[in-house]
Amino acid sequence: MTNDALTLVTDFAFGADDQRAVRAAAGPDSRVEFVSDVAALRLALPTADVLCTFRPPNDLATIAPRLQWLQYPGAGVDNLIRTGVLHAGLTFKVTNVSSANAQAIAEYTLGAMLIFARKWDEMLRLQERKEWATGRAWGALRGFELQEKTLGIVGLGAIGRRVAQLARAFHMRILGMRRTPGGLDDPDCDMLYPADRLLEMLGESDIVLVSVPLTEATTNLIGEQELRAMRSNAFFINVARGEVVQEPALIRALRERWIAGAALDVVTEEPLARTSPLWSLPNVLLTPHMSGLTTGYAHRVAQLFVENLRRFRHGEQLLNEVDLQRGY
Repeated sequence: MTNDALTLVTDFAFGADDQRAVRAAAGPDSRVEFVSDVAALRLALPTADVLCTFRPPNDLATIAPRLQWLQYPGAGVDNLIRTGVLHAGLTFKVTNVSSANAQAIAEYTLGAMLIFARKWDEMLRLQERKEWATGRAWGALRGFELQEKTLGIVGLGAIGRRVAQLARAFHMRILGMRRTPGGLDDPDCDMLYPADRLLEMLGESDIVLVSVPLTEATTNLIGEQELRAMRSNAFFINVARGEVVQEPALIRALRERWIAGAALDVVTEEPLARTSPLWSLPNVLLTPHMSGLTTGYAHRVAQLFVENLRRFRHGEQLLNEVDLQRGY
């Protein structure tokens, strides 16, 4: 255990109770600075040993020479790698909060699946028009049950795994695909596929979830070939990054009904342009990159940060440490 005093800097919006927990975890001799804007954050960085922020400056490595650890309060650090803020040559550790996001994004995913299964989107449109469906219109609202449907999860990290666990409650068949080495057995999946069998898994799935980190290997992972491999009555859900999917191919797949529909929390360019066809396609659910945003999110970030502070002070392995060479 190290008793060295730390200087901790953060502009994350921790609540009062969580601020007290962070101060306690940092240790009595440490200096903890909760700042509220970018200018104050930048002023505090030269003496920072630990930093928790969504907004590290581009010259972080230069302006924060004492930095030992960056806790990023989001799941993916791909934007920071792409802009050069983070790279494999850095001397400080980087951690993310993908496990803190997992429950919220898993519940979002299950919500999207239920909307598709029971045609809630169509029924809400009827409500807006004050129309009570009868006859054939009523019969057209007949949905399906998730029970015994097959869910294919592309990316079995913390988020994908939590989705698999919740989907078990609906008695779904779970298929998973991951790129990291390992066997084909998994406690949360009925079958685990290696990356080179992605097309096979897609063809087996009634619902496909993409929850991979954005890296060179996953950019444009889902294109025309993959979308055509899916069933025509299958649904596609993306909670990863828009760049994982070739958007023109997805738009065509939705227009021409290669697949039944899509729920997209992410798109290639955010905010989505008002001219994008995705806005008007009737078989698309669009949300503004908020699947992980809930009232409990900040507290779970605090819990993870506090545990990592304890581990950091004891010289233990940090949770959710990012391998900057792999990109996640």
